[in-house]
Amino acid sequence: MRPTARGVGLAIAGVALAAAGWRFGYPELAALGGAALVAVVFAVLHAAWRPRLDVSRKVEPDRVGRGEPAGVTLTVRNSARLRAANLVAHDRCGAAAVPVPVLRLRPGRDTTVDYPVPTTRRGVVRVGPLRVSRRDPLGLVTAARSHGGTGTVWVHPRIHPLAAVPAGAMRSLDGRVDSVPHGTITFDSLREYVVGDELRRVHWRTSARIGELMVREQLDTSLPKLVVLLDNRATAHPDRAGGEAPSFEAACEAAASVVTAAAREDVDVTLLLVAGETAPAPHPLDRLAEADLVAGDLKAATDRLRQQRAGDTVIFLTGAGGRVDLGLIGSLRGPYAAIVVAVFGEGGTPSAAEGMVVLDATDGESFAAAWDTVRGW
Repeated sequence: MRPTARGVGLAIAGVALAAAGWRFGYPELAALGGAALVAVVFAVLHAAWRPRLDVSRKVEPDRVGRGEPAGVTLTVRNSARLRAANLVAHDRCGAAAVPVPVLRLRPGRDTTVDYPVPTTRRGVVRVGPLRVSRRDPLGLVTAARSHGGTGTVWVHPRIHPLAAVPAGAMRSLDGRVDSVPHGTITFDSLREYVVGDELRRVHWRTSARIGELMVREQLDTSLPKLVVLLDNRATAHPDRAGGEAPSFEAACEAAASVVTAAAREDVDVTLLLVAGETAPAPHPLDRLAEADLVAGDLKAATDRLRQQRAGDTVIFLTGAGGRVDLGLIGSLRGPYAAIVVAVFGEGGTPSAAEGMVVLDATDGESFAAAWDTVRGW
């Protein structure tokens, strides 16, 4: 609650008139000053009344790709029994304020507002709370209060379909096996025979003992495991356009595309950022929506990868400013069987990129096209 400029002026004038009238014996001035002070007190009491509002908000969907539609349905109900709500209200949607019609909202009635959520930019859009402003009839005091909860909309990067993902190469107790799609000779369990099973997998000794055909169930000892390392250092993406770094947005789209393709192929994938949180993201696309450019140390990130050995293939996504640091990524060729680097922006590939698969791209779409041209995925 705060007084307006009119309210402050009226309060000062009321005190001055009442004091002058009392001091110099002018009862008319004192009465006029008293009336002004009474008006201020009435305005404070009027603004102090808290309306009884029930606010419900539905955000659907709460996770969308960049440019896809998302909306909010806001319902405001006056739960008072006798008094109508005469208010000015706005619902917060990101940096914007959406007007909500609650003027003369009768008791027991509600009003519903539908409005779109801006999804033109990748990020996290906070929705709510409802901000209700109340002012007395003379405009002396205004009070603003928040009602209801908040919602969140995750705007994910655009996803470009990829034809395949790296097959991987992991060491196991059975040796090193590459590109194994359906399993190796590692025995896991026995199960009953079903039509279509290969007869060479029948375990005849057990089948003879129990009187039913039993086949060997085998596990894959060489499932690929990808590590996507997104370079979110501000120095790696020096160019800016419209408040965004185009190369970083393209790198986020590439990361989302790789993560989605890996999930489609049932391949284990870990998303890591060079700067910021070092733990794997439980929801990679949400992490990509929240990702921002900050100061960071690529050497510290590569040291962590070398110690953790989180997979067999590293996919490093960076901008034009990260070309000079590819030697640090190349140092991971020992612990990791394959290294893929995607550089977004103008410039040539440095000699430090030898021994790695390097893709030059300008945006997410060109990255997907370059990715699909790599042989051996």
